[in-house]
Parts: sequence; C-alpha cells; structure tokens
Amino acid sequence: MPADLPTGPVPTSLGTATLRREPGAGHLVTLLLDGTESSCLDLEDPAHLEFEYMQQMAAVLDAARPAGPVRALHLGAAGCALPRALEARRPGSTQLAVELDAVLADLVRTWFDLPRAPRLRIRSGDARAVTATLPDGAWEVVVRDVFDAGLVPRHVRTVEAAAEVRRVLSPDGLYLVNLTDHPPLRQARAEVAALQELFASVALLADPAILRGRRYGNVVLAASAAPLPMARLERDLRRLPLPVRLVHGAELATFRGTLAPERDAATTGPGATP
Repeated sequence: MPADLPTGPVPTSLGTATLRREPGAGHLVTLLLDGTESSCLDLEDPAHLEFEYMQQMAAVLDAARPAGPVRALHLGAAGCALPRALEARRPGSTQLAVELDAVLADLVRTWFDLPRAPRLRIRSGDARAVTATLPDGAWEVVVRDVFDAGLVPRHVRTVEAAAEVRRVLSPDGLYLVNLTDHPPLRQARAEVAALQELFASVALLADPAILRGRRYGNVVLAASAAPLPMARLERDLRRLPLPVRLVHGAELATFRGTLAPERDAATTGPGATP
C-alpha cells in the first residue's frame, strides 16, 4: 500500500473498513466493509471500472446518453468508484453521493483522488430519506447501490421508494439498480414489478448463469420513462470482458411472472412478498 493508505482495519461509523491491494495488480485497491468487497478503484486510471455490475451500468448509461456530462445521484457511495469513473469519462458532471456511514464518507475522501465539490458532493444519511429532500427533476441519472450486511434494505426496494426516485429524475432520466439475489431470483422479480409500475422501459442485466439459477450474484436493473436503446445496448454488452444477458419486453414479463411488487405498507394475499 502507498504510505497514505492504511494497511490494517479502520473503524467506521457502522463497522470496519479494510483496503486490499490486489495480487498481481498493485494499482487496484479493493475496499472491504466488514469483510465484504464493496468497491474497487484503480489508482492509476480513474476511468477504469473493475466490478462487472458497474461495467454493465456504464454500458447502459453510454447507450442511453452517449456523451457529455451528466447530473448523477448515487444512493450508496462506499469508495465512490462509479462517481470517480464518471467524472473521468464525462468531465463536468455534477454528482451527489449519499452514504449512510459518515466516517467512511470522510475516509474515502482522504484515501482516494475523488472529484471535489461541487463536481462530487458526498452527503451522509439514509438513501431514501435524502432522496425525499431533493427537488423534482434534478437528476439525469440515479444509481442505487445500497446494502446492509450484504442485503438490500427493504425500504429502498418498494414501489414508493421507486416513486421518489422517479420524482427526482428528469423526464427522460435513467434509474440504475444493483441488487444481489439467489435462485429463484424472487427479489429481482419483485423489483422488476416495482419499476414496471412507474417506468415505461425496464431492462434486466445479469450473468447468464445467474439467470439460469446456477448461482448467486449481481443483477442490474435499468428503468426510464423514455425508451431504452435496447439494440445498441445489446451490441455494447457484447464488448464487455464477461458475458451478460439483457432481458426486456416479453421476456422480462415472463421473468417477472405474477409476483407483486413490495410496498411500504405490508400486503397479504396471492403474489404478496413477505
């Protein structure tokens, strides 16, 4: 590690942060929170995204908005790998990252060469609570990457939570969601259902093995009131280092099935999610 980066565990507001230099690739540093990989940053190339799900999100953004700066809201910040990459790839972007762990937010500012305010502001707080304070139509892109002990908290997965995001997005804005799920991908199907209540265009991206129910992993959802450029996105995804499936339209309707979305108020009856 460079002299200015810690070599052991560091306490944060909510747990412990550790930085790991990747074997054979010393320029890559992974941030682990309570032992779980959370972010990976390239110290030499801020535009590089190491995690597959972030590569997929960037591909969706590039297809939907091919060039130029963006106004981006990040719900869940950790090491700010994606905001850092967006600044490098799209200079002049205005970004706000929301991080529940206040000490971690201060630490990553110290450890990494993150853009300074007003290009990137980091606000401490709960993702949904902060979103509720933001003005209508303020953001062109909202990225949700919120986890608590490896799980996506229920209060950011509901129809009402998605409605708050829809409110702060511009009319043709893009909502990108990262979640993790086990077979039979019940959470992913419920989240698709929630987004389909609010957005005209919804797509799912995942490793084919995850969709076939062979393993646990990340699922990316993309949603917009404007049509997503599926044909271009299909082409762009084929250029990524590892295979990824794009599911939309009738195929996504089949994937969702009859599962109902989650709501703030508990529901009962067929299709309700516990």
